[in-house]
Amino acid sequence: MATTLASLANWHKVPELRRRVLFSLGMLAVYRVGVFVTTPGVDRNAMKQFVGENGAGLVGFLNLFSGGALGNLSIFALGIMPYISSSIILQLLGMVYPPLAEMRKEGEAGRRKIEQYTRYGTIVLSCFQSYALATAIQGKSVALLGSDTSIVNDPGPLFIAMTMITLTTGTAFLMWLGEQITERGIGNGTSLIIMSGIVARVPETIIGYVQQSAGDPRPLNMAAVAGAFLACIAVVAFFENGRRLIPIVYSRRQVGMRVYGAQQAQLPLKINTSGVIPPIFASSLLMFPATLASLNVPGMQKLQTLVTRGDWVFNTGFAVLIVFFCFFYTGIVFQPVEVAENLKKQQANIPNVRPGKQTADYIERVVNRITVAGAVYVAAICTLPSMFGQAIRMPITFGGTTIMIVVGVALDTMSQIEGHLIKRSYEGLTGPSRSKVRGRRPGATPEAEEDAESSMSSSDTAESGA
Repeated sequence: MATTLASLANWHKVPELRRRVLFSLGMLAVYRVGVFVTTPGVDRNAMKQFVGENGAGLVGFLNLFSGGALGNLSIFALGIMPYISSSIILQLLGMVYPPLAEMRKEGEAGRRKIEQYTRYGTIVLSCFQSYALATAIQGKSVALLGSDTSIVNDPGPLFIAMTMITLTTGTAFLMWLGEQITERGIGNGTSLIIMSGIVARVPETIIGYVQQSAGDPRPLNMAAVAGAFLACIAVVAFFENGRRLIPIVYSRRQVGMRVYGAQQAQLPLKINTSGVIPPIFASSLLMFPATLASLNVPGMQKLQTLVTRGDWVFNTGFAVLIVFFCFFYTGIVFQPVEVAENLKKQQANIPNVRPGKQTADYIERVVNRITVAGAVYVAAICTLPSMFGQAIRMPITFGGTTIMIVVGVALDTMSQIEGHLIKRSYEGLTGPSRSKVRGRRPGATPEAEEDAESSMSSSDTAESGA
């Protein structure tokens, strides 16, 4: 721990890294200020009480992922979820629509086109969701200060139009903010925005727990919740750092002016290749029933009621979606054929496995097996804490989903900071023994390890995400 803290103190000594960190913090500060700018024509206190009274299930999820913006009905009330939903739709279409699949293979040019389509889709989804939200809160009232108080001061078509423009603009600004953080800051901008919103609500949640339990402290229940919270953090940290190491052998080759004989190295495969994307995608997808219900789509009203309840139906559907997205996203970001080709170009092979197709098939089988374990872990960590809270009759706002997002994004950001420090000859945040020796077998050269890591570059993009 002392070594980690000492290494963390070195971030300001690298000008580029210092600039990136400060830029990211500045953009996140702008986001947090916008959370408290309420949409025109809305009573903030009434809206906050309405969200508090209906905080179970989907409403609580949306308010949590928006960093409390939904409770204030701020300009960022929709959060970054429309952008994530648009990314899901584009990726699903890429599997069934050949022109989109070909576009993905065009490299940088194709990626930019898909990003542009994702932005257009974000605007369209934001319009639908803002319309659904404005329509839903019109006519709603809460008991505030001993009298019924309407959430909307002056309901009508003008309010709906103003809300649609305001919330759509806010989501577009958040989308731009996330892209700027990814490009010019440190870490993944979309994930950092979600994480900052979750972390910002920690003090409010703790104060709320203390106030609720003032008359009936129930220390054993609070101790059980604290223990479950720490256990979830430990489990997430363990699995997110878990690797399946595949041994590879390099034949004799020349690197620069030096010639190396046969070398051994290892190909690391993450147990959870998809990272924090599955729970974010699943949470975003659960918003669709509410949007379709507002448009009077048959059957959606009943589905919205089931989703909003927050009981076993919600948890089961959430777990199924998480498992699906674990396999789906892993299949997108990790390509065994490309990894096998990279190994072949580097004159490397897996012992007792022929290069080419057999190597790709072998890697695919290994990835499928470890993805099963990873999907079960993600589904369990995202659903069991809330079920545990229901069992002891104590609400758990920060469940496994939020813990996984916070810990996963923190580990990913730490890894990027470590990479910048290593480039400048500084010791990594996780210590020299972990950053320099991890995954290296006796007799392997640094060049062999670098080639092994480069062949895995496609799998390390899992958390670059939506």
